[in-house]
Formats: sequence, structure tokens, C-alpha cells
Amino acid sequence: VQLQASGGGLVQTGGSLRLSCTASGRTFGSYAMGWFRQAPGKEREFVAAITWNGGSTNYADSVKGRFTISRDNAKNAVYLQMNSLKPEDAAVYYCAVGPDYGLGNMREYEYDYWGQGTEVTVSS
Repeated sequence: VQLQASGGGLVQTGGSLRLSCTASGRTFGSYAMGWFRQAPGKEREFVAAITWNGGSTNYADSVKGRFTISRDNAKNAVYLQMNSLKPEDAAVYYCAVGPDYGLGNMREYEYDYWGQGTEVTVSS
């Protein structure tokens, strides 16, 4: 099983990026999917999660109203649309897949598979 994250890059403050993560090796249509991030010198933190059918989403308070998580089960993919980016959003972003606990998995231990990360840099 592999998760391939992409879409990171350099963007100015206030700009937008769309991260993508595609899973291969098996289908994850009944699993929760999420995004985490890790900034230099900091622990990895939860960003957003979505239930298997997209019916429920969860967001970290720091990104609510600016980021949107979505998924396409036909493509085995999860996306993170990031708008109004701030310098504090700069980090390596990781996608993850795990059993769906119904509310949008917010904790790292709830995920079984992780992507390799894609770096987001926000210039001020």
C-alpha cells in the first residue's frame, strides 16, 4: 500500500494550494482519510479529516474556514484545498488513511497508512 502526496510548493501569504493524495495497492472507500502537518522543530499535528463517504469532516481550529478537505473514492484520493495561507501554515503535509470511527479521525494512532509528505512553504 502506498500513499502519494503531491501539490506542495512555495506560495505567498494569502495564496492558495491544493494538495492531493492518491492511494494505491488497495481501495480505501470505506476508510477515513486525513491530513497532518509537521513544521520544523514541532510535533506533527492534525489538520483535517473526512469520513469514508465524505459525510463528516473535522478541522483543526487553526485552519477552519480556510482549508477544505474532500475525497474522491472512485480515484482513491483525498484532497486539501488551502486558501488564505499564512506563514504559520508552512510545514510538511502528510496524508493518512485509517479505519473510519465515524466522526473524522483526529489522532495519529487512528491511522494505519501514511504518505511520504509534501512540503508547503509560505513566504511573508
